[in-house]
Amino acid sequence: MEYLGWLLVGLLMGGGISYIGSRCIKTASDDRSTVAALLHSHFYPIKIDSITISEREFPFRVRADLQRAIDRLFGDDTEVLHFCGVRKEYSHEGVSLADCVIESEHYPPVSIPPEFEEIDIGDENPVRVLKVGLWLLEKNQSRFAVLLTPTGQYGQITGMKFQVGTPNSPEGTKIAQSFFKHLEEAILKAESYRGKTLSLEQSEHSYTGQSTGITVHKLRLVERENVILPESTLKLLERNVIQFVQQRERLSTFKQSTKKGILFYGPPGTGKTHTIHYLSRALEDHTTLLISAEQVGLLSEYMTLARLLQPSMVVLEDVDLIARDRANMNSPCDEILLNKLLNEMDGLKQDADILFILTTNRPESLEAALASRPGRIDQAIEFPLPDDSGRNKLIRLYSEGISLSDEVVADVVRRTEGVSAAFIKELMRRSVQFHIERNGSGMINSEDVSNALDEMLVSGGSLNLKLLGGSGIE
Repeated sequence: MEYLGWLLVGLLMGGGISYIGSRCIKTASDDRSTVAALLHSHFYPIKIDSITISEREFPFRVRADLQRAIDRLFGDDTEVLHFCGVRKEYSHEGVSLADCVIESEHYPPVSIPPEFEEIDIGDENPVRVLKVGLWLLEKNQSRFAVLLTPTGQYGQITGMKFQVGTPNSPEGTKIAQSFFKHLEEAILKAESYRGKTLSLEQSEHSYTGQSTGITVHKLRLVERENVILPESTLKLLERNVIQFVQQRERLSTFKQSTKKGILFYGPPGTGKTHTIHYLSRALEDHTTLLISAEQVGLLSEYMTLARLLQPSMVVLEDVDLIARDRANMNSPCDEILLNKLLNEMDGLKQDADILFILTTNRPESLEAALASRPGRIDQAIEFPLPDDSGRNKLIRLYSEGISLSDEVVADVVRRTEGVSAAFIKELMRRSVQFHIERNGSGMINSEDVSNALDEMLVSGGSLNLKLLGGSGIE
């Protein structure tokens, strides 16, 4: 009997300990501030089951513009009552506002310090963007909540999702619609990337540790006088690019298309890329998108950006790598990429302010249909090897910082017939190298040039000539 009495006391104490333990656990949970408790308190006296949740999903690459939109919106007539990060343990699919309103004893979403990530947009300072966040807000005496979370598939983040919880009333619906409209307007303005030179990066971070996604390129400054091409080439370039852009508005009034496709072709090193650098600066307010051949798989994303950021210039260099003659294609994938490019060029609306510039060193390897099908390529522009006048200008251009006599310039022009602009650039650099080695005073002489030519033309063999763009020299 005494044994049973002690057993009863033990059970009672055990129950008390268990009760005390559960109280401790609950207190610890309260200390972590469950999101459900925050939301219930925020919307009180409105019941949580009277809340409506609306959501929109935006591309992951535009989160810099989304952050700027939020910063402006929550600083105007909307008061931030509480802001925090959100985390839910063992949630592989992320967290939603519906998860947050449920009172759960097993791993409920809790508030944590907000986490930010810095994104390089090509400006002096990066944009600091939120990864996951919850805002408890009030506007015109109506309370609502906004949850920002990443979203994606198969472990890869592809977008940013906004969920807005509002009272189920006309005023609540108006708040949600106004919020999403503000975000849409920010995306269409695209302040972070408009007018810059961009490319998409599949690797999301650089060596600086900053996230990219969209890389902003700082191209070298190329002035009009530094574009050294034959007069006929310059006229075609001016008429089909510069003047075409200037006349777009009037062309549109006459119901003419404002999109255009141009092919730059010619031997390597003749100034195709150099000219693109010039055009990216000369076309005011244009966004330049640089697509390398291996990135054609991202063409749909590039075209979405081109339409969003128009007027834009889409540059696809070495197009022969994906647009070879069908007889030389090795797999159906090659043909799919070619068709995808042609369809994107032809599928744009007539009023799309988009320039396509394709470049190739081997026009003969392109499929004939690429050059002949209307609506794709409207003008082919040849970039030939520089003539005597061109080489004279190139020598003086690339000898900036040193001195050359007119006799030396004439000698170099005579001895470099058949070379590319790239060859001239390297020739002048090597001439300066030999000049430095003999402790020269800044005046290049014929000996410096001869030593450089000998090393470039003879010592490296025929392969070196091809690599330097001098295969046409005798």
